[in-house]
Amino acid sequence: MSTNFSWEMRPTVGGIDFGPELNTLLPPLVRKLLAQRGITGKEQAEKFLYPRLADLGDPFSLAEMDKAVARIFDAIDNRQEICIYGDYDVDGVGSVTLLRAILRAYGAAPRFFIPIRTQEGYGLSEAGIARCMREGPLPNLLITVDCGTSSVEEVAALQAMGIDVIILDHHEAGPLGRPDAVAVINAKLETESPLTYLCSAGVVFKLAHALLKERKVPGFDLKHYLDIVAIATVADIVPLVAENRLLTRYGLKVLGEGRNIGLLALNEVAGMNRSPSASHVSFRIGPRINAAGRMDSPLDAVELLITQDSIRARALAQRLDSHNKARQAEEEKIRMEAIDMLHRHFDPANDHVIVLGSPTWHPGVVGIVASLLMRRYHKPTFIISIDENGLGKGSGRSIPGVSLVQAIHHCAEHLESGGGHDMAAGLVIREEKLDAFRKAFNAFVRETTSEKQRKPILHIDAEVTFPELTLDLLDSYELLEPFGNTNPQPVFMSRNIALTDVPKRLQGNHLRLFLKQGVSEHDAIYFNGGEMRLPDPPWDIAFTITRNVWRGRSSLSISIQDIRSSEP
Repeated sequence: MSTNFSWEMRPTVGGIDFGPELNTLLPPLVRKLLAQRGITGKEQAEKFLYPRLADLGDPFSLAEMDKAVARIFDAIDNRQEICIYGDYDVDGVGSVTLLRAILRAYGAAPRFFIPIRTQEGYGLSEAGIARCMREGPLPNLLITVDCGTSSVEEVAALQAMGIDVIILDHHEAGPLGRPDAVAVINAKLETESPLTYLCSAGVVFKLAHALLKERKVPGFDLKHYLDIVAIATVADIVPLVAENRLLTRYGLKVLGEGRNIGLLALNEVAGMNRSPSASHVSFRIGPRINAAGRMDSPLDAVELLITQDSIRARALAQRLDSHNKARQAEEEKIRMEAIDMLHRHFDPANDHVIVLGSPTWHPGVVGIVASLLMRRYHKPTFIISIDENGLGKGSGRSIPGVSLVQAIHHCAEHLESGGGHDMAAGLVIREEKLDAFRKAFNAFVRETTSEKQRKPILHIDAEVTFPELTLDLLDSYELLEPFGNTNPQPVFMSRNIALTDVPKRLQGNHLRLFLKQGVSEHDAIYFNGGEMRLPDPPWDIAFTITRNVWRGRSSLSISIQDIRSSEP
């Protein structure tokens, strides 16, 4: 595989004057990065760089929050049976954990239920509800988290059984509209809510805030649960803007304090330091929690987050790590088989999408492989696991400018069902319809995008020289964190880079590079660089920077994003 990115410099919109104090504190490079993020003036800059929890908005601004609060307090006061019905990913598991904690603080004893991915599928499925009702007392109130917005028929069936339903969610509405629940708290159902960026754990946090505003609980500090909110927000790849960025910034600090025994054990298993970043959550914590649900053991993840026993926490953390290793092995198997299929049938010039399926692929892992192939080939991708009855369940990942939700609607005649977000979605399809869906999906992308939109672009934030890459720069640069969706980690470029030694191949097909610009030298890591066909030096390199802490000593770490032959 060779690199094929087109490098484009991001424009700087507006000036980089943020007042005498910030101008002195921040180097010009960091002020430029602020301007690129649409930050103008001293007030906006201070709010972005130094967010405060006091700036959180009124939780009752979310529609139907008052109805949810009233019904929950009614259930608590009358000692009614409450069941929390969640999802098997990080956001669902985190939402269950946080909601359980706040309800228990009020003296309730809620039970919780998480469906098994391969048996019951996502959300309020008929099979999931049936098992939920069998496994515990019939609830008077069922609260869904990270699901339920499109479950009109299922909610009606629960109501017919005498079970009230509250929905806490962030997914799009289905074609049948709003379920007839006691309350549906989902900013995406509102016409002009600014809170559509919240993940479900963020919605649950808002509910907890609202409950505490109405009725305080002595000794309960909601801030201590911000680590759960941060992990869910980062792992669910929702926009890190406004309150999401604020909750994540403080949540990562709580995560570093090690308050949650389970997360502390997982941090140790994952080899994390005590100053975790959003990147650590994305690549170490999130995948291990997700692996439990992907490998059909979602309760292991919930138990890890709620346990108060450090010995049990270590055992569960190791079990999640084992799930993750099994997931990685399954992922690699599917990835290699999918690439082999592409090499036999794929025409990059005319095939604008990737749609592949197999009866040997684990349904819990197809989404990860879809993401890997989408990034490698820059094509909207669906990877599908087909069961013994010829029914395929697939996950999709997309490129900028291609909405998978719109694509699913456009290709609905070939599908059993489908939905999700613009950039990540799921579908159900009959095996015999795969070719027809692939052709329809390909035509949709060809007709709704330009050739330029379909080409991979690497956006460069700024050009820097090696002497500028110092720990002093990192001190100011880190004020821009946490990085993620809508606040991406800046990508820098440096020109005329030479090698001082032969690249060293590391485990996992990664490369360690020994680089030099003039008299300044830096080592760099190129993840999956062993798969790349590197040009002859000298190079122009595109890269990101982070702080590496080893045995108490800090250094600036370079992570290569792309390499090209050096240009004038």
